[in-house]
Amino acid sequence: MTKRTFGRGAAALVSVLALAPALVAVPAPAMAYTFSNVQIEGSQRIESATILSTAGIDRGQDLSAGDLNEAQQRLQQSGLFETVELVPQGGTLVIRVSEYPTIRVISFEGNRRLKDEDLAEIVSSRANRVLSPAQTEQDAQLIAAAYAAGGRLAARVDPRVIRRGQNQVDLVFEIREGDVTEIERIGFTGNRAFSDRQLRNVLQTKQAGLLRTFIQRDTYAPERQQLDQQLLIDFYRSRGYADFRVSAVAPEISRERDAFFVTYDIYEGPRYTFAQVDTISEVPGVDAAPFAAQNRVRPGEVYSPQAVENTIRRMETVAIQQGLDFISIEPRVVKNERNQSLGLTFALTRGPRIFVERIDIEGNTTTLDQVIRRQFRTVEGDPFNPREIRNAAERIRALGYFADAQVESRPGTSPQEVIVDVNVEEQPTGSLSFGASYGASAGVGLNVALQERNFLGRGQEVGLSLSTTDGSQNFAFDFVEPAFLDRDLRARFSAWYQTTDRLNSDYNTEGAGFLTGIEFPVSENGRVELRYRLEQDELKDVDPIEVDPETGELDGSSPILYFEQGPRLSSSLGYNYSYDTRRTGLDPLTSYKLDLAQDFAGLGGDVNSVTTTLIAGVESTAWRRNVTLLAEVEGGAVHMLEDDVSRITDRFTGNNKVRGFKPNGYGPRDLAAPNEDALGGNFYWAARAEARFPLGLPEEYGIDAGLFADAGSVWGLDETTGAYGVEVDDTMRVRAAVGVSLFWTTPVGPLRFNLAKAVQKEDYDEEQAFDLTLSTRF
Repeated sequence: MTKRTFGRGAAALVSVLALAPALVAVPAPAMAYTFSNVQIEGSQRIESATILSTAGIDRGQDLSAGDLNEAQQRLQQSGLFETVELVPQGGTLVIRVSEYPTIRVISFEGNRRLKDEDLAEIVSSRANRVLSPAQTEQDAQLIAAAYAAGGRLAARVDPRVIRRGQNQVDLVFEIREGDVTEIERIGFTGNRAFSDRQLRNVLQTKQAGLLRTFIQRDTYAPERQQLDQQLLIDFYRSRGYADFRVSAVAPEISRERDAFFVTYDIYEGPRYTFAQVDTISEVPGVDAAPFAAQNRVRPGEVYSPQAVENTIRRMETVAIQQGLDFISIEPRVVKNERNQSLGLTFALTRGPRIFVERIDIEGNTTTLDQVIRRQFRTVEGDPFNPREIRNAAERIRALGYFADAQVESRPGTSPQEVIVDVNVEEQPTGSLSFGASYGASAGVGLNVALQERNFLGRGQEVGLSLSTTDGSQNFAFDFVEPAFLDRDLRARFSAWYQTTDRLNSDYNTEGAGFLTGIEFPVSENGRVELRYRLEQDELKDVDPIEVDPETGELDGSSPILYFEQGPRLSSSLGYNYSYDTRRTGLDPLTSYKLDLAQDFAGLGGDVNSVTTTLIAGVESTAWRRNVTLLAEVEGGAVHMLEDDVSRITDRFTGNNKVRGFKPNGYGPRDLAAPNEDALGGNFYWAARAEARFPLGLPEEYGIDAGLFADAGSVWGLDETTGAYGVEVDDTMRVRAAVGVSLFWTTPVGPLRFNLAKAVQKEDYDEEQAFDLTLSTRF
């Protein structure tokens, strides 16, 4: 035999050898032996003294048959020998041993999902070491566990030992990886308010579906179970179900071990609304009225923990503004199950006088301490606020610099002090991405982007990007310092170079410039950016009206564009005010945004103008968050100063503002010119409304639908005399379109299909009924 298998058979053989009485020549139990000499046979690497010490036998010692059996057991259990025999021969005890062989090579066969080097890190057996059957079996179990962690519960690992002579062996782990054990079905019991499909959409874990080859969350992972339960709790309680709980989770595996069936047993309870809401002060000298003014919880509203939390945060801000330390806002809830309401009282109480002794940070091998410390609104010596510490922990995690971030407090050197411990685990923050995009108007595009979100561990952002589409090229560099001068000041510098080659037009453009600015908060949700912009752009390759020598027909662009071509330098100062409720999440169901920007050109350069843009939007969910509603309005105006005339590069084109029209597809147009050029306008407005909703397909398919309606206009020119002296119509004329959308989240990127129909247009407008967009990175 040249091949021997260690496994259950080997273990059984060892047991037989250990227990078989025929292997030990032992006289009758009543007899005792005294050996004047001990002879050891078969040992090659192990010293005789080690064998005698392990056996526990001394020369001249009286031994019974039981003592000999125990000595043999000690030698066998030492793990040093494959076989052991104790044979009395008169006054000599012969100990015959067969040592375990040495491992010459360890190899893996049948593995495709896990590489050899990864498996070598898992196993404890090593080449040039003595073979241990017990360790070999343990290694096989560790390999199988590694495959199970990846969802392959049916993986089997068999260790094989091949003898090579000179007491050496090759250890081979034969692996049958098996298929991924997917979650075939996720079900719920006890749910009445929401369907199984709606609840499955909440979970991070998904059940296998049409795209099971690509979806990585449809394998059973016990470590995700706790997160899924918390997601269900948050989902229900944010909708008023204060008593909701997950009673049990029952995962079952099929007999073939190739599929899981997971069932959640839940208790919904009644849906509560807020009853009377009061604010009281139990601190002498502290008036409750300023705190009550910050209350955003209204009677009759559906219960939401987020609404309570936001109100407490507002009230704590008032306490800080008034210089009140150790004030605690305690929400007291009185539940009335009869009418399913919750009475709520915000009580101002005096909290314990505890201070922050120090903040200790560990684990940040790359990120500087100051980047983490500035996420705290508390410093050493400040009153200890547990809520603020939790908020700081969330801000640290939101940075995206760390795979894990734990923030905990512990007693300090005195009863009135605590120490805040921050333990983080760094993760890569840089990325090199290659991407592709497609649009019905722009065609196929390619892009390369290099980005570092934590440059040199300082929390700075650095990005380089290069993109190209059919007719345009763009290079950009961006640098952002999120905490300029260690304050809440966001400084940025951007530079770019871009060209267009007759992109939906009969002219080319080329431009380069840079922008620098600084952004700071002006309210809880509002921020302002002050910026300076310097840009050199050129309008070129505008063909004059003339006879085409090949066709004999007139060709060329509007004289308005022809006289606008050439380079021009623009130097401008500007500001941008943005308001976005998503920054604090005051209402998880509805969010508002507002963006107002103005740029004043004329600080040197060739352009004197004021450009203003405004966009406002609201997004909300309805019908138990199954439908997302979006509404936006926006507008802009360019006012030229000192008798300057706007160019096409200064004016608005309405691109991507009203669906159903091509880029440059509507607005003022020189119809007398052979090319019938779109000229853009000094003014524009647009309004959009959209609803996005599921189609009833399994969530893991990632397919939703939508309806939209758009309206808008582009108008106004400084020069309206077009080809052959014909006046261009630059009046404000409304365009409108309606349509349907299909959203598909695919493994290669999000797809959006738009099918639009223009319901209000001019005869010369250019429509685009179908549009497909795809953007992906790999």
